[in-house]
Amino acid sequence: MPDTTRSADARHRSSILVTGAAGNLGREVVTRLRAHGARVRSLVRHQTGPRPGAESVAGDLTDPTVVREALVGIDAVFLIWPLLDSAPAHTVVAELVAAAPRVVYLSTAAMDDEAARQSDPIVQVHADMEALLHDAGLRPLVLRSDTLASNSRGWAAQLRAGDVVSGPDVARTAVVDERDVAEAAVAVLLAHPDQLDKNLYVLTGPEVLSRADQVAHLGAALRRRLRFQALPADLARSRMLADGRPEPLVEALIAASVWRPQSHCTTDHVERLTGRPAGTFARWAIDHAAEFS
Repeated sequence: MPDTTRSADARHRSSILVTGAAGNLGREVVTRLRAHGARVRSLVRHQTGPRPGAESVAGDLTDPTVVREALVGIDAVFLIWPLLDSAPAHTVVAELVAAAPRVVYLSTAAMDDEAARQSDPIVQVHADMEALLHDAGLRPLVLRSDTLASNSRGWAAQLRAGDVVSGPDVARTAVVDERDVAEAAVAVLLAHPDQLDKNLYVLTGPEVLSRADQVAHLGAALRRRLRFQALPADLARSRMLADGRPEPLVEALIAASVWRPQSHCTTDHVERLTGRPAGTFARWAIDHAAEFS
């Protein structure tokens, strides 16, 4: 665990930019950084109105002018790349090189470092981003996160309508609470680089779960008998398209459901960075049960 005493001494002179600050994870990172007294600037796609104590820049992460403005006076960046294509990131990386902040990049635990190509487009773009950041000489600290528990919020509408969650099945994985990922991110953002023993951490939950397992945990939290219904790829694709999801995203999700291998990996990296073990999905389900009612 990083020595927070030393990092606390640096907070008055360090400013941190959080990209994707309006998302499930980004919001958690911003909240925790502010709770630690850090100066935080949020990069958001759309400004939703002023918030007390909040500094933000609104605009597209692929716009070099927006990124240049957001980086003024910034010492560290928490970078979440939102696209399925790394090509637009070249302009972002050029601005990062010019501004020279520390970069903490959120990647995926599904990465296979031995593979020439990754299992699906979602993992591939993270591999491309990691390579791009390293090749630019930025020496990023990489947090490879497993599946975020907050992804299950996408089932809320189905669970308000009935007791069945249907969708494409995916391989089992060590689902991780986004609050744990946020706390790990804050720990490395506030630490001096010399305090960290690695430049790559793999953040997982404590147990490997299927989608059926996650739905069962939600059922226990809601005191309802829920079940997961796996849909064939073609049917899942047509339903997601009918729901209005962008076609490239739908194809990437289908590819992940078909080709991404099962993971058996769990790590202690959340505990190593935060000082406490990663929380369970069952605990997450209890804490967020009201969102599904």
